[in-house]
Amino acid sequence: MTATPPPADASSRRASAHVRLTGIVKSFGAVVANRGASLDVARGEIHALVGENGAGKSTLMRVLSGMYAPEGGTMEVNGRDATGWSTAEAMASGVGMVHQHFMLVPTLTVAENVMLGSELKRGVQLDRDRAVREVEELSRKTGLAVDPRRTVSDLNVGEAQRVEILKALFRGATILILDEPTAVLSPGEVAELWGVLRTMRAAGSTIVLITHKLDEVMQISDRITVMRQGATVGQMSTSGTTPADIARMMVGRDVTLVGSSALGLGDSAPRPAQGELALTAAGTPTSQTLDVRSLTVRNSRRQIAVDGVSFAVASGEILGIAGVEGNGQTELIEAIAGLRAIESGSILLDRHDIAGMTVRQRADLGLSHIPEDRHQRGLIVEYSIAENLILGQQHHFSNRGVMDAARIGANATTKIAAFDIRPPIASLAARTLSGGNQQKVVIARELGREFKVLLASQPTRGVDVGAIEFIHKQLRDARAAGKAILLVSADLAEILALSDRIAVMYDGKLVVLLPRGAASESVLGPYMTGAAESAA
Repeated sequence: MTATPPPADASSRRASAHVRLTGIVKSFGAVVANRGASLDVARGEIHALVGENGAGKSTLMRVLSGMYAPEGGTMEVNGRDATGWSTAEAMASGVGMVHQHFMLVPTLTVAENVMLGSELKRGVQLDRDRAVREVEELSRKTGLAVDPRRTVSDLNVGEAQRVEILKALFRGATILILDEPTAVLSPGEVAELWGVLRTMRAAGSTIVLITHKLDEVMQISDRITVMRQGATVGQMSTSGTTPADIARMMVGRDVTLVGSSALGLGDSAPRPAQGELALTAAGTPTSQTLDVRSLTVRNSRRQIAVDGVSFAVASGEILGIAGVEGNGQTELIEAIAGLRAIESGSILLDRHDIAGMTVRQRADLGLSHIPEDRHQRGLIVEYSIAENLILGQQHHFSNRGVMDAARIGANATTKIAAFDIRPPIASLAARTLSGGNQQKVVIARELGREFKVLLASQPTRGVDVGAIEFIHKQLRDARAAGKAILLVSADLAEILALSDRIAVMYDGKLVVLLPRGAASESVLGPYMTGAAESAA
């Protein structure tokens, strides 16, 4: 893909930096996050900040936004010294940051969250009606559709991300920092967001985009800064580089990804070799490890979210479920995992009906689960890495009710090494890790034990190209070992790269189920938007 050309007067704007960070040092105890990192961003450009998980990108941007005070280095914004300023000072100067992990109040409405800290008032009272109107108008302009009257706790992950973006835009930031903003957006929503960012750029705003999706870097950015191990290792114009070159600089070696949007590969990428999966004439596996029949599930608002869904996954197969988020995928996975009650239907694991079983019983029978939201479902972030690596399996690491510290430590040492969790310190709290390394903890726990069926929901969300390569290999290795894998991903290229069969979920139903050889982005796209159903 080619880079978006900068506006005609971009070169003149770059004569003086809007943001200049020089030699920034920031550590957290023994962990050094930034090692003399530098960043130079011109006014009126979209600047991509890339690097492996743990490279220090988010920390550097939290220094810029006033959340962290640096221990060394200097910072200039609009030509004035901003070293060590507060969050309030950063916001007053037009710096807004949309974080990778949501910072919303779940009990408040969308409108209340958006105006939080910038409250609209009528006299001494909050003007909620005006807030609703203004959020509706902002949603309309940006294409980030969400009902301002809804309570945040009722939103799915994609909708909550839209609220975070709206919250920053509501404050009229002239320096907007976006940390993995598209991780939960559909392709159409991403295109609409790019339109918003281009409009802001044309008006002179400055945007720093942290992303692991190198195709996005090539589409939207003007320039790129690469970080590795806490330091800045390169800066280049987007038009003068390639995704492979960026990945090599990020990781320090060549990275091989098949069909992943992380490197901008799509339908033309090499396809995985088709296994020896035996199918009936209807395309159903003859050997079914996971068998879901006529499953109906309600969401938190008591609406039907999964509507009579049936499918089977065989040993040695990856069944991929594609679809725009919010079409029942979350409720489907949670119902199979035992986190959500079912309305009707059955779930068979190796011919055992697990619909009435607890989460622990399902796990002991051979069900593993990588949840879509690692903070809500996958980790207890205040617990150590070692403790998180046994969550849900504590009963296997105790002796007469007493936790076996030696076994827990040995398990952590093995998994940290096998899954390249950084930093490799078992006693560190999970909250101190980068998002990608937090995801590795979840992956290590769920793939590093005995299982028959794996539910993998958004397994590479928010992780870098090196980690994506590693996680994809783990999933392929599990398939080769005879495991049955149900893969749900918002990344259609990932679904196409890994799956033996592909289904599309729309409005709570599976609207199509195809062998990999018959599937492509052009074939699946109309089903994802409901256009194919309308035509029928």
